[in-house]
Amino acid sequence: MPTGSRTALAMVLMISAGSVQAGTEDEVKAQFSKFVAAQNAHDLKAVSDTLLDAPQFLWITRGAPIWGREAALKRFEALYQGTWSLDPKTDELKVFEVQPGVAQLYVPITFMIAPAGQTAQPARFLMNQILVKTSDGWKVSSVLPIPVPMQ
Repeated sequence: MPTGSRTALAMVLMISAGSVQAGTEDEVKAQFSKFVAAQNAHDLKAVSDTLLDAPQFLWITRGAPIWGREAALKRFEALYQGTWSLDPKTDELKVFEVQPGVAQLYVPITFMIAPAGQTAQPARFLMNQILVKTSDGWKVSSVLPIPVPMQ
């Protein structure tokens, strides 16, 4: 193959690889936006649609693991009885493709959390999620919030 053809082929492959990654990033960001909107609307059905329906789904909350989508939805339902809202710093959101069909999302996020009848206090977290691509699109397979002091 002539050198010019190899260079052109290499450029096409690099451009194609970049667009696949950009497509993944855009799709994962869109799924995260749906997750946040569903959480803030306290819409269990919409939240359910964003989560992986598998026993391996993992959410760490207050130092305790919650395994499986149904268990997570029960916990969300209880939290929704009080104040529960998410405010991500989307300008700091990052998506990393771990391998094809698996992505990690990182974003600083402020939660407003309080039981029913109590005043919500902001809590800052570094949110980490792992998403997997399924036949139904990207699904959150783990939610790993790390608490950090408010600034």
